[in-house]
Amino acid sequence: MIESRHADQVAWLTLARPERGNALAEEMVETLIAAVESALADPTVHTLVLDAQGAHFCTGFDLGELPSGDAVAQTGSDITHEGSAATDGPLLWRFTRIEHLLALLWHAPLRTVALARGRVWGAGADLFATCDLRLATPEAQWRFPGAGFGLVLGTRRLAALVGQPQALAWVAEGRRIDAGAALAAGLASEIVPELPADIRALPPLAVDRATYARLKAATRPDLRDADLAALVRSAAMPGLATRVQRLRQAAAQARAAPR
Repeated sequence: MIESRHADQVAWLTLARPERGNALAEEMVETLIAAVESALADPTVHTLVLDAQGAHFCTGFDLGELPSGDAVAQTGSDITHEGSAATDGPLLWRFTRIEHLLALLWHAPLRTVALARGRVWGAGADLFATCDLRLATPEAQWRFPGAGFGLVLGTRRLAALVGQPQALAWVAEGRRIDAGAALAAGLASEIVPELPADIRALPPLAVDRATYARLKAATRPDLRDADLAALVRSAAMPGLATRVQRLRQAAAQARAAPR
């Protein structure tokens, strides 16, 4: 699910689940957290790059791991399927692990780079937004639909990039954002015809890792506890699993509707 390589002081992590649009499955998130933590602990790494296989960077939280609507039995806020349960608690745990991953990258004491094409949606858009340098191809498009099932995830970091009014509008409206709008607002650092394949195509750093870390810390207040609290408060209203399932069903119906 995650491929990694390390050369020339660069840790390169590739989302490798193209058949699912690189959607963030539970195992994939845990593997990515471990890979990021390993890179952060390695003093020889000065840049961490995230890219992806296939047509899309990341299509967000993997709703495909939830039971299908045809076989769902709902009781209160629980969703069960053939004896397994996707309840509010396990879902909240998965979202908090994604928040932990995003915080690791946002506060990473080294340069982080995201290289994106195609769909950059949901938690995938949040992942992209945490990185210091954010390159994308002209056909890339972003969406932040998590508020549709009541979650506040990554919103403050997005506002730090594009401004509070723009972030609020994008998240509340769930609109699709094209490359031109992403570049104009500062969500994308640069739109490139082709994504770089190695570090030689990226701008070189004029400072060492320690200095870069101090510069980053000086420009990013450490609000990770507040970010986690905002997520947990937003998910605390009973029925999270039901809301996620309904959003999934609505999306499936929209895809199946005649055009």
